[in-house]
Amino acid sequence: MTRDIDIVISVREDQALALCREFPPAEFYLSEEAVLAAVRQRGQFNVIHPESGNKVDFVIARDDPWGREQLSNRRRVSLPDGSTWYAARPEDIVIGKLIYFQEGGSDRHLRDIASMFRVSGTRIDRGYIDRWAKSLGLEDEWRAAQSYFAS
Repeated sequence: MTRDIDIVISVREDQALALCREFPPAEFYLSEEAVLAAVRQRGQFNVIHPESGNKVDFVIARDDPWGREQLSNRRRVSLPDGSTWYAARPEDIVIGKLIYFQEGGSDRHLRDIASMFRVSGTRIDRGYIDRWAKSLGLEDEWRAAQSYFAS
């Protein structure tokens, strides 16, 4: 459980503007420039619904072994309006937050991970996180996160 919704997508640059059109400017805040940059850099962008304050982080799947596994592990989610999306598994969200923590050092990512473990701790596969943390060079960040939510 974090403060937003995280959705992993695989989108090409030629599809990015069509995706943007799915979020009408009268209802959502979305920066086309941020979307294009995220697609090019395999990063993330967000969509905000100002009326409700809800935020969705769209994470562009990386083109590496973890990115491919992350995308294959996604879960199909049906929304109340009948639309269907794919959402990242909690374990992959944790790994993504470890990567962002490594890149920027913000404790916000550790707080998010701690929140996820408070709500879903026993249902989150720590072995999967251990394996990818080692493979991706995130062992220090994973230890920091574990000590953060253990205290």
